[in-house]
Amino acid sequence: MATLAEIRSKLLAKESKKNDASKGKSFGDNAIYQFWNIPEGSQATLRFLPDGDATNDYFWVERLVINLPFQGVKGEHTKEVKVTVPCMQMYGEECPVIAETRSWWNDPELKEVARKYWKKKSYIFQGFVVNSPLDEATLPENPIRRFAINTSIFEIIKGSLMNTDFEDLPTDYINGRDFKLSKTTKAGYANYTTSNWSFATRSLSGDEAAAIEQHGLFTLKDYLPKKPSAEELEIIKEMFRASVDGEPYDPARWGNYYRPFGVGKGDSDDIVSPQSKVAAHEDEVVSTVETRTSSAPVDAMAALRARAAAATPSAPVTEAGETPAVKPDASEILRRIRERQSGK
Repeated sequence: MATLAEIRSKLLAKESKKNDASKGKSFGDNAIYQFWNIPEGSQATLRFLPDGDATNDYFWVERLVINLPFQGVKGEHTKEVKVTVPCMQMYGEECPVIAETRSWWNDPELKEVARKYWKKKSYIFQGFVVNSPLDEATLPENPIRRFAINTSIFEIIKGSLMNTDFEDLPTDYINGRDFKLSKTTKAGYANYTTSNWSFATRSLSGDEAAAIEQHGLFTLKDYLPKKPSAEELEIIKEMFRASVDGEPYDPARWGNYYRPFGVGKGDSDDIVSPQSKVAAHEDEVVSTVETRTSSAPVDAMAALRARAAAATPSAPVTEAGETPAVKPDASEILRRIRERQSGK
């Protein structure tokens, strides 16, 4: 494989040639439900919940990361390892790795290299595991789990939301519906294309409602990788160059910033943040959860029904004169999702 300097030189030569021719004419506990481990031919039933962030119209957040492969670890071994780093596009900024590799896609000889360094997309949801074929040794105290959803499953979820026959938001406490996540195998790989929403709506059970009242909802953006500082961004650029040039991962240079899983500080550490890791075969996020409790009343179902029935025509005004964010009702959120996904 060519070095980064050779790739740049080749691209500059092509650009120069083009210009001449035209002259004059971007881990810890088990809160994450590891659905990718359910047996082939089985099905798990999930119930998604809204984001605890009232400003997020969606009930998910998008996660963008980049895998940097290295030819071993310096001074240890030569087996390939991967370091996962945040893609700056996740924060609405230009990603130096994406900017560097974008033009590589136009060169047949560089296309596969570009694909290797392109951003990996997944989505973080939360909700209940209603039914599971997975034998989990221990269950978290908080039954509200997080789900690291890959793009193939996400397209099924999004496709249903865009269907105008789908009248209610599936996260609605009263008129929502469960998601049947089915695992099969296609060409030797896990396949989830037969997954779909339940035909029937279902109100949350008393236990589910009580769990929401007791633990509250997660703010999903809290489980995205931390935005790199200016110093960390320079480290990402340095690691990218070294990766493309075929160098091994150097713990002495980068170990305090980003590491392959299991290298340097133990299995509980992560390549993106100290409290998460990636399941390599799925590129799924596996993050820890900090259990939260509250002294909310136990009459949960009645409280949730009251919330669902209540209208929210205007937001209360605080003493400082600011209007706090109020989450719109389910039908309004569904309308916004359809408009955004359709590009309006």
